[in-house]
Amino acid sequence: MSDHNGSVEPRRLYQQIADQVRLLIRDGQFPVGSRLPAERELAYQLGVSRPSLREALIALEIAGNVEIRMGSGVYVSVEPENRSAGTNSSIGESALEITQARALIEGSAIVMACSCITSEALARLRANLDVMAGQIAAGRKAIEQDRQFHMIIAEQSGNSVMTRIVRDLFDERHSPLTAQLRTRFETVDTWVQALAEHEKIYAALEARDPLLAQAAMRTHLEASKQRWMESEPTRAEAGDMNLRMRSENE
Repeated sequence: MSDHNGSVEPRRLYQQIADQVRLLIRDGQFPVGSRLPAERELAYQLGVSRPSLREALIALEIAGNVEIRMGSGVYVSVEPENRSAGTNSSIGESALEITQARALIEGSAIVMACSCITSEALARLRANLDVMAGQIAAGRKAIEQDRQFHMIIAEQSGNSVMTRIVRDLFDERHSPLTAQLRTRFETVDTWVQALAEHEKIYAALEARDPLLAQAAMRTHLEASKQRWMESEPTRAEAGDMNLRMRSENE
């Protein structure tokens, strides 16, 4: 992809790391059928962070080069074609970078919201949390309630540009990269934790304490990043998620 000046868009970090792994596969260091080193070991070998490596492995799985088997490891499934890099440009922004951006934007939005949040908005947030709790208790993903919670707060900032940015960043969750991360690492327990963090955000807003609200929001988004990018769910956890998490359309 090129920008309006005609220059080539720089490849995202996870794409660059994926290219390194592809090269190792093509060079025979990781033959088809073999298991890649553990995340920590491979990240050290490549000189990258584990969260960035995890995104690269998800990108490789989407491309069909590897298979991630929960509780077992990452296995080479197909040797990459010997062609120029650039096949990943449409699978989404880095989930790590999105979360960092959300912490900055939403951390500011909630401070602004604290000073002018209405009783009606607080009531909407309370109702949202109650529905979210019911969805989670029933084993369903509360994605829409999660989105509504963050959007209500952004709207209360009174800044339409900030609200639009929050919406766009949140909706990036539906990109192939982030959606695959969610599939792999969201469980019933992670939703329970997210709900508890939302409750702390709500309590700070109800108290109209901007510093506490900002800290609660940033803590929530940092915890979300850790759940997606640093957790190591077991095969049992993944199986439990598949059994208990139903489609949002149910």
